[in-house]
Amino acid sequence: MSKILNQVLLANREYSNDFEKGDLPMPPGRQFAILTCMDARLDPAKYAGLAEGDAHVIRNAGGRASDDAIRSLVISYKLLGTREWFVIHHTDCGMETFTNDIMSGLLDSSLKTSSVDASGWHDGGEGQGSADGKYINWLTIKDQALSVTEDVIRIKSHSLVPADIPVYGYIYDVKTGSLIEVPEATGAGKV
Repeated sequence: MSKILNQVLLANREYSNDFEKGDLPMPPGRQFAILTCMDARLDPAKYAGLAEGDAHVIRNAGGRASDDAIRSLVISYKLLGTREWFVIHHTDCGMETFTNDIMSGLLDSSLKTSSVDASGWHDGGEGQGSADGKYINWLTIKDQALSVTEDVIRIKSHSLVPADIPVYGYIYDVKTGSLIEVPEATGAGKV
């Protein structure tokens, strides 16, 4: 058993010993959803004041409005009753450090973990790579405010998203813990 696996299972054992939330209803109690980044420095429960059962939190690399993120938001509304959505990206995001071409080139070289330094991303070249990375849009970020706005517009203009759901756009500052509104995004997300 790996050290990490052992730590996770031990933590779960301790958590489940005192677990008293088995009766929470499936729909989120506060009727909203957050689309945000998977970055480990972000804790939506803390920055948005959430407890178990309050809201849906959908996470992916960059917090982008991918097809799968929109699928989750539509399910969140249609089947579970959320009425407001947030798109929250963040400062110092890893998705700002590469492009589609860089990612596909690294994957073409090898499937091993790459490294980064002041001169950019590097691949050790160990093992086989795959050219399949060039067929994926990695949804990288050049400008946080622009990407939040693009994602809000993509969500609001999707044919499966009802017009009466407001979508708010924010950037989480990893240095201060503050949510900073992106006015253009929230404007685009108005009902």
